[in-house]
Order: sequence, then C-alpha cells, then structure tokens
Amino acid sequence: MSIPRPPLESWDCMLPGPPSRNNGGAADLSPTGLLAYAAGSSVVVVESRSMQLVSVLPMPSPSSPSLSPFVTAVRWTPQILRRHLLTHEASNSHLLLAAGDRHGRIALWDFRSKSVILWFEFDPDKSKLGIQDLCWIQSKSDSWVLASINGSSLLSLWNTSTGRCIWKYDASPEFFSCIRSDPFDTRHFCAIGLKGFLASVKVLGETEDDIVIKEIQISTDSSELQKLERDVAGAGNGGSSSPASAVFPLHIVRFAFSPHWRNIVFASFPKELIVFDLQYESSLFAAGLPRGCSKFCDVLPDLYNELLYCVHLDGKLSTWRRKEGEQVHMMCTMEELIPSIGTTVPSPSILTVTISRLDSTLQNIGRIYSDIPSSSPNEDFDNPFDFSDDSLLVSKTHLISVSDDGKIWNWVVTAENVGEVEKDANLATVADISKMKGQQTDFVGNRSSHLTKSTFSLTDTSFKISLVGQLHLLSSTVTMLAVPSPSLMATLACGGNNQAVPVPLVALGTQSGTIDVIDVSATAVAASFSVHNGTVRGLRWLGNSRLVSFSYTQVNEKSGGYNNRLVVTCLRSGLNRTFRVLQKSERAPIRALRASSSGRYLLILFRDAPVEVWAMTKNPVMLRSLALPFTVLEWTLPTVPRPVQNGPSKQSSSSSDRLAGAPSGSSSPKKESSAYSKTGDSDGSQDETSESFAFALANGALGVFEVHGRRIRDFRPKWPSSSFVLSDGLITAMAYRLPHVVMGDRSGNIRWWDVTTGHSSSFNTHREGIRRIKFSPVVAGDRSRGRVAVLFYDNTFSVFDLDSPDPLANSLLQPQFPGTLVLELDWLPLRTDKNDPLVLCIAGADSSFRFVEININEKNLGYIPQPRAIKERFRPMPLCSPILLPTPHALALRMVLQLGVRPSWFNFNTFDTTKEKKHNPMESSTGDLRSYMINLPPVGDSVVPELLLKVLEPYRKEGSILDDERGRLYTAIVNKGSAARFAFAAAMFGEFSEAFFWLQLPRALNHLMNKLLNKSTEKPLFPASIQELGDTSMLGSITSKGRTENRPALSNGQLRLMAFEQEELWEIASERIPWHEKLEGEDAIQNRVHELVSVGNLEAAVSLLLSTSPESSYFYANALRAVALSSAVSRSLLELAVKVVAANMVRTDKSLSGTHLLCAVGRYQEACSQLQDAGCWMDAATLAATHLQGSDYSRVLQRWADHVLRTEHNIWRAVILYMAAGALQEALAAFRDAQQPETGAMFILACREIREEFIQNIGGEDEEASISSIEGKQQQPILMGLNPENEDVIAVFECYGQYQRKLVHLCMDSQPFSD
Repeated sequence: MSIPRPPLESWDCMLPGPPSRNNGGAADLSPTGLLAYAAGSSVVVVESRSMQLVSVLPMPSPSSPSLSPFVTAVRWTPQILRRHLLTHEASNSHLLLAAGDRHGRIALWDFRSKSVILWFEFDPDKSKLGIQDLCWIQSKSDSWVLASINGSSLLSLWNTSTGRCIWKYDASPEFFSCIRSDPFDTRHFCAIGLKGFLASVKVLGETEDDIVIKEIQISTDSSELQKLERDVAGAGNGGSSSPASAVFPLHIVRFAFSPHWRNIVFASFPKELIVFDLQYESSLFAAGLPRGCSKFCDVLPDLYNELLYCVHLDGKLSTWRRKEGEQVHMMCTMEELIPSIGTTVPSPSILTVTISRLDSTLQNIGRIYSDIPSSSPNEDFDNPFDFSDDSLLVSKTHLISVSDDGKIWNWVVTAENVGEVEKDANLATVADISKMKGQQTDFVGNRSSHLTKSTFSLTDTSFKISLVGQLHLLSSTVTMLAVPSPSLMATLACGGNNQAVPVPLVALGTQSGTIDVIDVSATAVAASFSVHNGTVRGLRWLGNSRLVSFSYTQVNEKSGGYNNRLVVTCLRSGLNRTFRVLQKSERAPIRALRASSSGRYLLILFRDAPVEVWAMTKNPVMLRSLALPFTVLEWTLPTVPRPVQNGPSKQSSSSSDRLAGAPSGSSSPKKESSAYSKTGDSDGSQDETSESFAFALANGALGVFEVHGRRIRDFRPKWPSSSFVLSDGLITAMAYRLPHVVMGDRSGNIRWWDVTTGHSSSFNTHREGIRRIKFSPVVAGDRSRGRVAVLFYDNTFSVFDLDSPDPLANSLLQPQFPGTLVLELDWLPLRTDKNDPLVLCIAGADSSFRFVEININEKNLGYIPQPRAIKERFRPMPLCSPILLPTPHALALRMVLQLGVRPSWFNFNTFDTTKEKKHNPMESSTGDLRSYMINLPPVGDSVVPELLLKVLEPYRKEGSILDDERGRLYTAIVNKGSAARFAFAAAMFGEFSEAFFWLQLPRALNHLMNKLLNKSTEKPLFPASIQELGDTSMLGSITSKGRTENRPALSNGQLRLMAFEQEELWEIASERIPWHEKLEGEDAIQNRVHELVSVGNLEAAVSLLLSTSPESSYFYANALRAVALSSAVSRSLLELAVKVVAANMVRTDKSLSGTHLLCAVGRYQEACSQLQDAGCWMDAATLAATHLQGSDYSRVLQRWADHVLRTEHNIWRAVILYMAAGALQEALAAFRDAQQPETGAMFILACREIREEFIQNIGGEDEEASISSIEGKQQQPILMGLNPENEDVIAVFECYGQYQRKLVHLCMDSQPFSD
C-alpha cells in the first residue's frame, strides 16, 4: 500500500523570499516542533527537527492587484488534538495559526486546508493599525481568545469564533512591544512597552466586564528612546499610530515569563536585563549591557535549567545562569549565531530566535526513566572530539534562529559539568551517556532520577553551542529567472557528443548577487553561488549545466561610465569564470542576455550600443557585432517533436500544427518540408551547426537571422502582409519557436507570424503593455501548440491559446493569485507526455518563487484538478511530524503509542535495544499485527490495535512516524509502565500539561498510599528548630541544605507546575524569601511578613513587624499582629479575642492580617480557608504544607483542585491535586466532564499498575497485612472509586470502547496523506 498524493497545489510548490526587519522578527515554534515565521507577506512553516520546508501561506492582499502587506506577527494555537469523537466530528483545531500584518488585519489560518477561516479586523474605514504581536489566552475550559497589539498602544482581545473585538485598552502615549501569556495561569498575560510600562491582564470570561487589568511600571533608562522619538518627530514621519517595530526597528524590548517561578518575568531592554517580581511589583535584579556586547533584542528562559539566553543585535547569544539561592544572574558565555566562515560581507542579521519546548519535555521524560543501555557504538555525539572523559552532560537545549539571508539555523546548547566527577557507581551510566551522539540521544543525557540539583551545580557547568542543522531558502530578493530548455544539439559540458537533456532545475538571480539553483522535484534550494557583488541583472542557461549572468556598476554618475561584469558559472564544479574583461569602463551598460537553446551562442544587448554575438566555447569568443536598433530579439526554442505518421491519409500539416488565423490550405506540404529542410529534419531536431533568432527594430521592422558557425546570415522568412506592421505600438516582447513568432507591444496587442507561410494575425488584450511572452512546452500528441504565457507591465499575467478561434475569450487570467505581483515567469520544460500538466515558474514581487500548475481540458484552460499520476515530492529524509497526519490517523498513532507497540514495528533496527528478533520489521502486514503490541490491552476491543496498525502501515513503511532519536527514547520507556508511555504520547503531540501529569501521577498515587499506610504521617514534616529560626538568612541556608537527596529534583524542570507534596511546596516558598530581603516600602514588608508566616518562621515575622516606623499607617496593625504572634499567655481567651479581631480585619483590611492572627493561635485550617477565599491559593497551599496533616491537608488540596479545574481550566494540574487529596472519584469525573473517555480509561489503567508496583516494592509481610487490613476496613481497595465494580469505572470503559470503534471508522474513511 502506498500513499496516494493529493493533486499538486500551487501554494504547496512555493519557496519564500527571505525575511527582513519589516517582519518584526515574527516567529513561533509550536509545541510539536513546527516553526512558523514571517517572510515578506507570507508565513513559512518548517519542521524544525529535520529542517525541511513544510508549506508557505501567502497572505491575501486587501485589494487586487496589489502587493500584500508585510506579516508582522505569527502565533500557533495552543489548542490540543481534540478527542471528542463521540460528540463532535474530527477537526483541525489543533493546526490553527494566527497571522497579523502591517495593515492591521489578523488572519486565522487552517493549516491543514491552507485557507483563511476567519478574519479579525477593525472597521475598515478607520486608519490601519498594524499588528505588533499576538498571543492566545484561555477564557473558558474549551475556548480561547486572541490578544493583539494594534498600532503603537492599543491592546485588543478578539473572540475566535465570531472574529469580533470584545475588549480594547489604549495606553497612549506608550509603545507596546510584545505580549506573552503566563505558563502558570493561561488566563493571565502581560504586555510590555518600550519605556517599561507593563499591563497585566487576567481574562475571566468573554465579555468586557470579565477582563481585569493592572498597570505596573518597570524602572529603566529610556533616554535613548526619547532621543529616537525626537528624531522621528523632527523627520516628520509621524508614526504615532504605527507599531513599535515600524517606528523603532532597532530599539527592541522583549520579556518572558519564568517557566520555573510564578510571578517572575525577565525583561530585556536594549541596554539592560531586568528580573521583575509581579507580586511585589519590584525589580529583583538588573544588569547593564556587558562591555563589548551589542544591544539586547530578546530574552529566552531555558525550560529545563535556570538559565537565560539573551539574543544580541549583532547576532550573538549570551548565556546567563542564576546564582544559587538568589534571583541574580551572571553571564557565563557568549556565542555567535552567525558563523564567521562562509558568510557574505556584510554579515547577515539574526532576526529571531526560538527555543524548543518539545525537546525540553522529552528530556524530562528521559531523565525520569533513565536506565537505558548506552553501549551502542553509533551513539556518539555530533562532534565526539568536543567531549572529554571527565565531563558530565547535564542538558541540551535546542534553539532555532532565522537570519535575513533566508537561512534557518538549528543549534544545540550543551551544558556539561566540568567539576570533579563523583566516584559513585551510579554516575557511571551518566558519564557514559555524556559521550553519546547529540542528534540521536538528546534526551538520554540527564535522566537519572538520583541526580539532584545539588549534584549539578550550575557554577561548575560549562556551555557550548553546536550547529546541528540548517535550511537554506532563497537568500535575497529575486530579480531574474531562467529555466533550461536545451535543444537536441546541445551537448554536455564534459564534452563529446552526449546529448543534453532538460534538467529539473531552475536558476534564480538575486539582488545580493547570488544565484540560487532550485531543485524542482524537492522544491528546495539545491545550490547557491555567490557570483556578483551587486544585483544580478541578467541570467541564462547554456545547455543544462552552465549559467551565464551579468551585472554592472556605474563608475561615475557625471561621466556615465559603467563596469559590465559577465560570468559563466559551472554547476558541476561551482567555478565562476569571467569573460569579456575590459581594462576601462564602457559608455553603455548591458541591457539583456539571450542564449541559444544549444548554449553555443550568446547575444549581449547593450543600451544604445551594438549587439554582440559570442560563441560560448570553453574560452568564449566574440563572433561579430550587429549595429541595428534592436528593441527585442529571441532565439528559437527547440522545435516541436512530430508524431510518427502511420499512413498517407493525413498530411503532415495537421490542424494542431497551425495557428489560428492561417487558412487551412495555406501551407502546402512541399513548402513546409522545404522550410524545415533548412532548420531541422522530420523529427524536429535542428541542423547541427545553425540556429536562428527573430528580432524587431525600433521602426517596427521584423527579421530572422541565422547563425551558422561564425557566419550570420538572413534567414529569409516569408514576410507578413504590409498591414501587419502597425505604428501605434513599439514591440516590447517576443517569443520564437519555428515556424512561429509571437510579439507583444506596449499597447497590449499580441501578434503572431508564421515565418514559413507569411500568414499572421493579431488581437488586443485590453491590458497594459506586454513585457514577456513565453511559449509553453509541447510534446507529441498535444492538441494545441500555440499556448503562451504573457506577462504585462502591471505585473499580472495571462495564458492564451493562440490555436483557439478566439484567444481572448479562452484566456486564463490571474484571479487565483490575490496579492501576488509577478516579476518574471517562464514555463517548466519537463513535460514528456501530453497528460502531464503545464507548470509555470513565477518570481513574485514579494521575493517568492512558485510553481503554478495550469490544468488543461478540451474546453478551456483552468485550475480544475484532473486524474493523473502525480510525481511525489522528493524529501532527503522522512518528515516525522505526527501532528501533520490526518486527525483520525494522528489519534490512532496516539492510541498505539499509549497501549505500547514493540520497537521492531517502527522499521528502525537502531530503536530496538532489547534485541527482539522474532518480528521482522519488513514482513507483510497481512498477518496478525497484534503480536507487535507489547500486551493485549486490558480495556476496549482487542481487535482495535490491529486495525489501527494496518491504518498506520503506509506511514511505517515510509519511516515517517518517529525519527531515530525519538524512536530510541520510546524504546527505552515502552516497558517502563503505562504512565511513561502516556507521557511520551502526550509530549509527541504537544500536550505538555498532560505529559507532566503522567510524570507526576506515580508520585501522587504513592503519596496517597503512603499516607493511608501511616508512613508519611508518623513524624512531623519539619523539626521544631525550623520554627525557632532567628533570621531569614539561616532559614535560607537550611532551606537550601535541607532537601531530600534521593528523589528527583523537580526544580530543574517544569514539573514544579505540578507540585503537591508538603516538603516540595515548602521548599519552593522558602527559596523565594531571600530574593525580597532588600526590597523597601510598606507593601513589600507586608508581603514579606506574609511569606514568613506561611513557612512558619514566626520569629522573623515578629522582628520585621516591630521594625515598622510609628509614622506608618500600618503601625497599629503591625503591632497588634506582633503581640498576637509572640503571645503565649491565656490561650483560650486569646483565641476568642483573636477570632473577633481577625474577622473584623478581614472585612476591612486587604493585607490579610487576619490570617496571621489565626496562625498565631494555631487555627491553620481557618487561615487556609481565608487565604483561599481571598484568591491566594498558592499561599494557602504553602501554609497547609507547613502546618496541616492528614485530612486537613487533603481538604485544602481538594478545594484548590476545584479552583484549578473550574476557574483556571487546567484539568491536568487539578487531577494531580485530586490524587494527592485522595479524591479519585472527582479525578475520574473531571475526565468524564471534559469528554476524554480514552484518558479516563488510561488513567484507571495507570493507577492500577502503579498500585501493583507499590505493593510489590514495599516488601515484607507486615506491610502487606496492613494493606489488607486497610482494604478490609474500607471494604474496597486502596484506590477508592476505581475498583472494577464501580459504576463510573464500567461507564468509562464502555465509553472507551465506543471511542475506539468510532476512531477505527474514521481512520478507514480517511485516506493516508503526505506532502
């Protein structure tokens, strides 16, 4: 079974031009590894792992014909692959892409169908407010709104179902720069201005009343910006409503939320890096621009380690690490993102850098499930000489950068421990892993669960950057286009009599002086040659392996002298050889080049100077010059092949061989054969030594010359009637293919002439002047030989069939290209059969290059798909991106990965480290494929996995399911339990919250079962000494030293988002306390007191309260709290008084003082309730983790889980909290309400598996007896609510079976698809 290809779409066969500063660095890397970036007026999508172009989405223009505005913002939807098959049809909502442009339009693209499904736009009568940035914000559990920065200062929210604006906020005269969402709360986002203004917005619904905004100011030096504003105002450019990227393109301000710490943001100003606390509304750290460094233009936090990557304006990348225990960052390395070798001068600019979140998540999975054998000899790092034996690989971070020369760079930043390696047997495996190959084992290096943060101190870590991949697209604005169409007498460049054939290559000349050679079969840049120092102004093929090009420079504007440069480029050797080298400048510049089909002759046209004829031998020789006032001239194309005649019943001049306008009997067989005897034989091949070209002179005269060796003679054609030469238009374009000459003039007239019979005709196109005319390629059996593509001076084109009775009525205009202005066009000469499509090569004014397919039927030209064999698009390696599969097939692959499939099924022998030999990867799929599953699924239909494997068989054969590295990771974890497979499957489809949920589920369930066995509640979590600390510095030291060494260090990754254990919550809160010691002001003191009380350090809180000045408005409240906290007398009376005071204070005081009084008398449960009522959920959890145990702590967690689920819409974090609280019924209900039957079933399977493993690992008969005792008392297993007899569990499994059957039907109805 092979994958049938869809009909060729013109937009799928497109190469984008290079991005520029006008695109504002717009780029976004999706959770599944698809990079979308803005290039001109298009959005380019690249698969970042294999570095291959996936597709290009050109933005339609507001009016046609006109050039589309620059795309300035791009953002992928955060929506996941929807699994609501039982209630909804399969959709592409996970492949939506929002793109905004300079005219203020926002298009919502469906990437699957490559069409705009919704426009977001203000009243078109208003002034256009260009889009500066975009961001998706969650408004409900199943819906998102789109936030945008319009113009300089307008912040807007859009309903993504209706396209209407639901909220606007104008911050004039601020200039907003960028907008980002909070990873800890998807309802919250911030927008930052060039002067440090920060708008913090929380979306509680989809109406204007549901939006809460808070204005914050980050202190920074804006003197340079003020100077720029004065310069802009002085230049009279206005720009008050233009986006910041348009008014100040080099003054860039960016910020990013910390993925490790709530309420912490990193802001980069041109000369300053700031760490800002949103809760305290204060800067925790500020660093000036290091000496010798260029200005900051972006900041990227590492998702795995506490590192910052700062991008600089000169293309360099600095790495900053956080000092232990503080929010202080120090620069440790500076690397170049543009290699100094092999780049042009001046060096290209880096426009944007993105960081891969998918690789970070898979690294987390690999770290937790770490015991992978690493003895395979082919698992060395990309550059094994970079590693020393005593280094220890800590982590790898994938960065993708985009430069303005059309290149996309794939970098790996490697962190290595250069300190002394501990002599511990457990570290041997990791030391071996550090030698592995990076591209194959990115996620193997730092997976050991016993490696904690203290083991990998960032102070002993070195960083280096390696280039591991690159995608080269068009390097500059396209100026010229050339296709090879060698005649039968053209020979190969290597010599001899070997005939040259058309090659699937197209050459493009660019504004930067390079020549890009495009591989038609792959729609990719096959080679790029730096030939000229200036714009390539002419380009032609010489045969099929050489190119000739020219450029010129003006020596002196007054004297008008020019230096003309002519170069022959050999594609095989890459050598550039100049010819016609003169010692001094010339009076006239070169106007154009015309090369004969054989590549033997070249005509050089000058502006107001004679035409030169050159023989293009190994050392080109000028034959002669022609001092005639040529306006246009063209060599003849290769002659039309003639079908073999089976008998004399039909004369050689058939109706398909003549053009409209010539009488049917006008050309006798004798005359036609006589004409062709001079130029070609009966097969249509030309004479070995002669070629001809047609021309028009300035006075309207026409002619045909023949070049024979070194001689040039008149072809002596049969002239048209005198009425043919009209005086109303100068001939501006011509096409010549024996025996027909077609001409166009500046009045829009098209005329054609048969040089053998003299017959001619003409018609008016009613368009502007004609710039190019190109004959379409013809093969034996074609109905028409008179199809031409015509390019007009207004940069539009049409296709005419001159064999039709009325060419104008049957023409094909350009309605399918709104927003595309055509600079150059030509036909692709690769047709070999009459059923092959006609394909136009188009160089657009937007710097893009496209293949446009012209479909032919007997009635008219058009773009109607016709059944035929389609050539597959060549790719150097499979495109392994599961998210691009049709939705049913993607869901099928997700289920197969979850249930567990043997590595041998993937057809990669390198995956299978378990050495399974009984399954042949290449065996036929007609057998029972269920043997490939590691186990028959305990739920659902056992036949479903086999059916899904059959559906996925075409992708498996192509190797386009998993690449080698991810396949190797799946091999390592496939037998590590259900939770590991579920996490891997979720991560592969970009569902990171779900992946973290599965990674935390075993810990949450073990926590619950340990609590039920009274193992975690026999001793208090913290010794009394912690509550008797004298100062916060000692608290900080104990906090940093008092961590458990035998558990995973979640602080190194994003798993802290799912924190629930008491010790963990306490550590997170305690580590933040030293950051705020130096902050001043009453509000900061109130927040610090609150933090100290939450972690139980009452003595430090009292000391801070008593330091309040008597003049402060907080003095009495602070004194009251200090007395209450330090009081140890008359406890019952004090409780009564404190409860009354606390109730009054809660009603009138927003400082949460009442909770501190409740803590002073031990009413921690009530204090947690008050904090939760006030919306301080994290503080309540910290307080509960410090003081509460058992069911009291569980109640706090369960209420917190309800809030996270219903208000924050984060089901995965809520279920983890439900699990820690022991509320398994609520966890299962959450999946049911979210319409995720397959997740509910997988959740039950994982919980049962973890429980069995827990019982096996506890050891000893006493523990097993205690479990039996507990289950006997509760009359149900420890997993309350998940026993097989439970009605909800039965309903979940039945729903899962229905889901499987529906998925199988959808998969069978969907055709396998690939590009």
